Amino acid sequence: MRLQGRRAVITGGASGIGLASARVFLREGAQVVLLDRDEAALARAASELGVGGLPVDVADPASVAPAVAAAAAALGGLDAVVNAAGISRLAHFSETTAALWRSVMAVNLDGPFHVCSAALAHLRAAGGGSIVNLASAAGLVPRPNYSAYGASKGGLIMLTRTLALDLAAENIRVNAICPGAIATPMLAPTIADADEAAILARYAMRRFGTAEEVANLVLFLTSSEASYVTGAAYTVDGGSAFH
Repeated sequence: MRLQGRRAVITGGASGIGLASARVFLREGAQVVLLDRDEAALARAASELGVGGLPVDVADPASVAPAVAAAAAALGGLDAVVNAAGISRLAHFSETTAALWRSVMAVNLDGPFHVCSAALAHLRAAGGGSIVNLASAAGLVPRPNYSAYGASKGGLIMLTRTLALDLAAENIRVNAICPGAIATPMLAPTIADADEAAILARYAMRRFGTAEEVANLVLFLTSSEASYVTGAAYTVDGGSAFH
């Protein structure tokens, strides 16, 4: 199994890409603790998978640090982090309020920073490890009404690359994944009032992706197969953002 003995914490683990990643990790031999702010969904996911689940808002550094410490204690250490927690708030720039901007940044950019900061000592104690940040194709290519979301994900890509440089000497690899339109609960409100055909016309493969397709790349980047990969930003977007 590709992750035998690995100990992973996954944010946003109650649904979508986070939950799909947890399933793949468990199948490949890892131990997992889920973090999510949706306590009801977290309880269901943790029960389904038979793993630990800790309620936490990644935007709150005061709650992130003890949650990551508790996860590491439960696992007997930590050598893998997946930052899958995220929110999407679409608005034309003229309607993007300071409150909307800050709420998106707090989860999508500040959140991974808080989690990585809290996990660093545990990764060092393990002698190294892997961090995978879920960014977005919207962080690579501008989209209408995505000023806050796109900026948060573009920032996360640069945070990923900077961390990769800072932590390479400590055997800690840091990579980003940039999904396109993935059929998860977060996508539903985004396309609720949109022309689905017009959205899919931007995709070479003319379909939405699945959480499992993204989770397979999370698995690769966390595994020893990616031992020489760090600072990368991979697209999983059906051909929507050639760059």
